[in-house]
Amino acid sequence: MQDALPSLLATRKGHFRLESGHHSDLWLDLELLCLHPERVQRLAVELSQRLSGHSVEVVCGPLVEGAFVALLVASAMEVEFVYAERFAAAQNHALFAVRYRLPDALRARVRGKRVAIVNDVINAGSAVRGTFADLIECGAQPVAIGALLVLGTSASSFAADKKVALESLAQQPNVLWRPEECPLCLSGVPLDNPHAFT
Repeated sequence: MQDALPSLLATRKGHFRLESGHHSDLWLDLELLCLHPERVQRLAVELSQRLSGHSVEVVCGPLVEGAFVALLVASAMEVEFVYAERFAAAQNHALFAVRYRLPDALRARVRGKRVAIVNDVINAGSAVRGTFADLIECGAQPVAIGALLVLGTSASSFAADKKVALESLAQQPNVLWRPEECPLCLSGVPLDNPHAFT
């Protein structure tokens, strides 16, 4: 099933600033992921099967595209679905400055519940980290993180640190750089998305 992933993910090479604040030479146009929902639904069913051993009561997805995948996974698991909204800190260039928060009407729904955080693709993990932090604030018990694709090692390090399971359909190596250590910046290569996430 993971062979279907590349056809759903539009990738570009260049010099990009990610939501986490890291720089990368890889960009995924995730807005195109759900153009064919039936294809993503098949992948979501497979991901739901991998998450089924964690006694999940609620699936939470960060907006935007991650929540679409999370909704399909929750449907396949026949559990409740909630989502976290993204809030960017104004002019904050620190790593992981973006916050995620569940809407007020959903916060009590997750209290005391075993929650799986499901995203489309995890790279540095900004959306997952922000969602995890707010679920803890809501009194939820995150037990697993799921994704169609995990890039690099940030997700596995975060999951191990938080003692939660990490389930994915595919993994791919990827390198991230702190802005001050980015070799593309040091070589004078301009960002392809200079105003992203500001």
